Amino acid sequence: MKTTTGTYLLLAMLHFPLLSPAQEIKADTIWNPLRPLVGHWRGEGDGADGKGTYEKNYQFVLNGKFIEVRNKTDYQPSKENPKGYHHEDVGYISYDKARKTFVFRQFHGEGFVNQYVLQNTSNDRRTLVFESEAIENIPSGWRARETYSIEQGVLKEEFNLAEPGKDYAPYTTAVLRKVK
Repeated sequence: MKTTTGTYLLLAMLHFPLLSPAQEIKADTIWNPLRPLVGHWRGEGDGADGKGTYEKNYQFVLNGKFIEVRNKTDYQPSKENPKGYHHEDVGYISYDKARKTFVFRQFHGEGFVNQYVLQNTSNDRRTLVFESEAIENIPSGWRARETYSIEQGVLKEEFNLAEPGKDYAPYTTAVLRKVK
């Protein structure tokens, strides 16, 4: 009896190292739809604040449990803003296991905090659509949507806003190229 129990215990112990990497691989594949975003991007855009140069960085942080997003945009001087305008935001994308989806929390230098949920990805996984489920420090009823399309090292980004009771309208669009 002791030999049989010992044999089963030994076999079980030998298999535990094999189970652990398999679990890591499964958890790691959750990030596959967002993996193409990871890297450093630069480009130009246009929108409500005028023409601007964009710099974005997506990187895994905190043991690969989150993607940190850092954005800097410098808008050129315009009639509405003769000195130009500098925008910064930082965000974190997490995987919500209970809802089985990604949540993107974005903190803006202007004081806005947007919380988005990934609504869908295209069949080819090249387009990601995040829609807001909460926005802090703005009148109630506003909605926001971030759409990212990635193909051959080019990131097309659309940011849309919707006033209460209205449809989404373009706010900014940008085209960025992966630099590393």
